[in-house]
Amino acid sequence: MPELVHLSLKPEEAADEKVIRKIAGELIKVNPSDISAVKIIKQSVDARQKIIKVNLSLEVFIGNESSAPSLEPFVTKNVSKQEEVIIVGAGPAGLFAALRLIELGMRPVIFERGKDVSARKIDIARISREQVVDPDSNYCFGEGGAGTYSDGKLYTRSKKRGDNIRVLQLLCLHGAKDNILYEAHPHLGTDKLPGIIRRIRESITDAGGQILLGKKVTDLLIEGSRINGIIASGNEKFLSSNVILATGHSARDITDICRKRGVNLEIKPFAMGVRVEHPQELIDRMQYHGNPRGEFLPAASYNFAKQVDGRGVYSFCMCPGGFIVPSATSQEEVVVNGMSPSQHSSPWANSGVVVEIRPEDLVKFNRFEELAGLEFQKEIEKEAWVNGGETQKAPAQRLADFVSGRSSSSLPEVSYLPGVTPSHLHEWLPESIGKKLREGLKLAGSAMKGYLTNEAVVLGVESRTSSPVRIPRDPDTMEHINISGLYPCGEGSGYSGGIVSSAVDGMRAAESVFFSIVKY
Repeated sequence: MPELVHLSLKPEEAADEKVIRKIAGELIKVNPSDISAVKIIKQSVDARQKIIKVNLSLEVFIGNESSAPSLEPFVTKNVSKQEEVIIVGAGPAGLFAALRLIELGMRPVIFERGKDVSARKIDIARISREQVVDPDSNYCFGEGGAGTYSDGKLYTRSKKRGDNIRVLQLLCLHGAKDNILYEAHPHLGTDKLPGIIRRIRESITDAGGQILLGKKVTDLLIEGSRINGIIASGNEKFLSSNVILATGHSARDITDICRKRGVNLEIKPFAMGVRVEHPQELIDRMQYHGNPRGEFLPAASYNFAKQVDGRGVYSFCMCPGGFIVPSATSQEEVVVNGMSPSQHSSPWANSGVVVEIRPEDLVKFNRFEELAGLEFQKEIEKEAWVNGGETQKAPAQRLADFVSGRSSSSLPEVSYLPGVTPSHLHEWLPESIGKKLREGLKLAGSAMKGYLTNEAVVLGVESRTSSPVRIPRDPDTMEHINISGLYPCGEGSGYSGGIVSSAVDGMRAAESVFFSIVKY
């Protein structure tokens, strides 16, 4: 059995395996030459004190003991002749639902409106180069979903740790590095994800599953209280008595279809705000006690959560060494998001800073009933389009100016490639968002010295943090509460946020389908 060892080391020590073996050997009283392998279980940076440490939890193997990775393999079965389950959406929830169905001996058929990862990259480039948004192929839609070209963070607050680990293992089996299994805030990087997504696609199709790209679902076939399949682009009918709905938080047309077909919907809390971008060097010095980062520490990040007038104001999706990207899904809207490559090599750091929105904040939109939050999103995104100059340029303001309510006469260079337009965000953002943001950012600036600066820029708007609509389901069976055979899951259904929790939710949906069939 390996020895479990906990170390707190200087960053340069933690980067040197010889030093790790020496110190670990001293702790467990063995010669370093007798240590056959060292396996990292957990790793995190502790920058709370002036002397920064890297905390490591290790398994130390002695003598002939092996540290071979304990990855449970993905057992491929030929499911080409097995019962078909339709999956709508090829994001994390849809893809991992498909992998789990294959393990359970069922045939997944995925319908995805967007293109494969390679073709999708061309459409994404056009947004920055030509200011043109393809409504079916962009940062939100296409093979791999919103995470593929906009980040790759794998951190989740979900408590279902066992399922979380299986998701990370499957990612490793499809090309991710094994550091995601032990880092405190694992991250794939947008430069690595396309290759991983391609290999997941190959696993699905090699096993007899099917992925239909460029096939937009245009209707649901519902008879009484039972789903019988879907209609896709070209008015083609595809029949199945089990449909997993895994469409992501931006598939507004699917929400409209659900409402039209009598699928119950609910309004849910969500959040909206802005992206704040600083020079990465400034964040490094702020978090590393005035010192430059050096070669042994990662690009620094930050997070905060404040209360303003009974509403949460908090940072969201922090991207150290990253870029701000255009995440609109139609032409006349501006939506911003953040991403980081695997090496966090950009000279900028950005984070969403958002305000909690509750149903009682949406009185103006009450006529839209359960879609009130969706209409609020649309209005703000349209405002960002108008204030950005009716292009994909983002309306922007220096951070200290925004908080103080002053105009910015100029803007520094930013990572957002479509460009920025000077704008009075403090004036046109609704008071329910703008005023609370300004107060929350003041509080954050008091806690993080150097944060509240005009070297930083505020870009609008960060509006797609999560779906403002929930598709209610039975908590045990995961079936929709009034449509048998329909399994809403993932971000678009209001049950997850991010790659890992969406993947877990998709796998649970697959298991629910399987057990419903076994039961009968």
